[in-house]
Amino acid sequence: MKIEILLITIFVAVTIAAPQKSDKDAQIISQDSNIEPDGSYQYSYETDNGIKGEETGTLKKASSPDTSDVIISQGSVSYTAPDGTLISLQYSADDENGFVPQGDHLPTPPPVPPAIQKALDYLLSLPPQRRRR
Repeated sequence: MKIEILLITIFVAVTIAAPQKSDKDAQIISQDSNIEPDGSYQYSYETDNGIKGEETGTLKKASSPDTSDVIISQGSVSYTAPDGTLISLQYSADDENGFVPQGDHLPTPPPVPPAIQKALDYLLSLPPQRRRR
């Protein structure tokens, strides 16, 4: 009986003392990237703890000398949250819309109440008025 308790105690001590794997210890299991001379690029990666990401981008040349070139990109990332939920985020980014994320986990605004929407539609239908000073 004493030997069994001693063995269980040793097993528990070894288990507790063993290094625990954390997200900080994640290893990359696949990775790919490519950058072209025209400024376009692509990359992707996956880690052994289930994190995945990818992105592509292209360089949009400036339409005038007063503006600068911009990168248009789109991509995604996914991982498992601590509660076990799969988080999946898709995104795009450009000079017109900025960063636009999409994912079921992101909060969304409540719908506009019908009476408020009716008032807004009415106000938008009115002709523009000049301000009086």
